[in-house]
Amino acid sequence: MLPTYGPGELHLVNLMAYRASGPGRGDVVAIRMAGPHVVYVKRVIGLPGERVSVSQGQVQINGTTLAEPYVRNRRPWDVPEVTLGQHEYFVIGDNRGMAAGEHDFGRAEIDRILGRILY
Repeated sequence: MLPTYGPGELHLVNLMAYRASGPGRGDVVAIRMAGPHVVYVKRVIGLPGERVSVSQGQVQINGTTLAEPYVRNRRPWDVPEVTLGQHEYFVIGDNRGMAAGEHDFGRAEIDRILGRILY
């Protein structure tokens, strides 16, 4: 999530943020992975039902380029289009200066999203 968040930083997560409604585009969220203590910090870029792809490093939502002022380093990634399910969000980190194969991103079910990062 560089430059937004650095490695090893401690962050507070609002666990109640999405009780009434789901995450919004641009929200930085904590995502539960394997086990109770493995959590990723990612940014929500795709919402349920949307088509998401990455072409030459530019995210496309339903065929329209997404403005991402928070991304500083960008490599020419190409990710085929996916259509998100009813309870799925597309999440990705802000540090896109490394190869796509070295980066964890993609679909996240709403039940894996713990909450919104406060800082």
